[in-house]
Amino acid sequence: MNGIQVDINHLKKGEVNLGTSIMAVTFKDGVILGADSRTTTGTYIANRVTDKLTQIHDTIYCCRSGSAADTQAVADMVKYYMQIYAAQLPFDEKPTTEVAANVFQEMCYNNKEQLTAGIICAGYDDKNKGSVYSIPIGGSIHKQEYAIAGSGSTFIYGWCDENYKKDMEQGECVEFIKTALSEAIKWDGSSGGLIRMVVLTAKGVERKVFYPDEYQK
Repeated sequence: MNGIQVDINHLKKGEVNLGTSIMAVTFKDGVILGADSRTTTGTYIANRVTDKLTQIHDTIYCCRSGSAADTQAVADMVKYYMQIYAAQLPFDEKPTTEVAANVFQEMCYNNKEQLTAGIICAGYDDKNKGSVYSIPIGGSIHKQEYAIAGSGSTFIYGWCDENYKKDMEQGECVEFIKTALSEAIKWDGSSGGLIRMVVLTAKGVERKVFYPDEYQK
């Protein structure tokens, strides 16, 4: 049909894949998460403006890749557990990113045969400041200074290793993420749309959105 082929059998299965480019990077004052906004069902773009940055607690977020249904369900459950955990803490204490990441890890590992979920959990807390944890498909956990995942990440590993600097200023970190994701979007057909970011620091949460005409060269 007009030279376009769509795998109808795949669509009937109802499987929606985030087929994505996600990353989280620590910087001098905290951590920044970034993601594209394209959700695909086979070769069909199901949603152009998906928000893949999900709040787990006040200044703890996650990026989601893999099956949209699986990652949404896992994120919702971890958010619920974190609310219960936070209610048991002293009034002046908040959950740490490490606790949230370990809940993700346990849930993904214990259900690894049923889930297709790759998670990056990142956040800011008074104890550890900005921190990033990668929980890839299979349920292992890795603390990193920065993490990238999703189908688009394969195109930017080298660029990120070459250009990442420890203790960047916020503006420099924003540009690092924007450039990395724009390259992933350029080369990966399953990534596209907007670039969304969330900045987590002692000041709280700041959202940023970059439209294609702002990052395309």
